[in-house]
Amino acid sequence: MELSPFHLAIPVHNLTECRNFYTNILNFEEGRSSDHWVDYNFFGHQLVIHYKEKQTTEVATNLVDGKDVPVPHFGVVLPWEIFQQFAELLKSKDITFIIEPYIRFEGQVGEQATMFFKDPSGNALEFKAFKDMSQLFAK
Repeated sequence: MELSPFHLAIPVHNLTECRNFYTNILNFEEGRSSDHWVDYNFFGHQLVIHYKEKQTTEVATNLVDGKDVPVPHFGVVLPWEIFQQFAELLKSKDITFIIEPYIRFEGQVGEQATMFFKDPSGNALEFKAFKDMSQLFAK
């Protein structure tokens, strides 16, 4: 089955700061926008940041591969080389990582490169890559 682009809308409490982050730090192409939201090309998917007043929420994590993975989080599975290029871009822009880029489940089923960081509104993002994409759903 050919994959269809997904649509994801997330809240941000400072539209200007997050617009700068997604446009100038992550280098995502901006699409349509208004004074309350901005569309982005998120590796071929549609990500929309929507202004929403800041709310306090409890930060939850799950222990995965010995690391505290933030929940909830979202992201994209990238081709291996694109992941490596994107990780280098983020490092060059001094992103503060929650989990630095590394290889998870090394030598096991589902071995993958992964990294986590937050946007200025605290939304957690994960990007990952599999050398063998057939293991994406492997048990």
